Amino acid sequence: MNQYVALTSNDSTTPALFVDTTVPLEILLDAASYRLRAVTQVLENLALRSEISSDSVVLSDFALLCSLPLRDGCDLLDVIGRRMDMPSA
Repeated sequence: MNQYVALTSNDSTTPALFVDTTVPLEILLDAASYRLRAVTQVLENLALRSEISSDSVVLSDFALLCSLPLRDGCDLLDVIGRRMDMPSA
């Protein structure tokens, strides 16, 4: 596995954001958890609102806002999974 893996949420052909695959697993897990919990909190708060605008532009922007940290969290979990599958040295 390469030391640096580009996040899939990069929106260009030349990525600028990467995961360092060599950091301790607990740090990778903490970073993934933070992103997933942040999106979960936003969605839970939205679900408790009695009135939600259905403007398609607003909903599209909101979906993008939520998808970026979700993808980052999934990328981190993928790195963790690959690290855990690697044989011990």
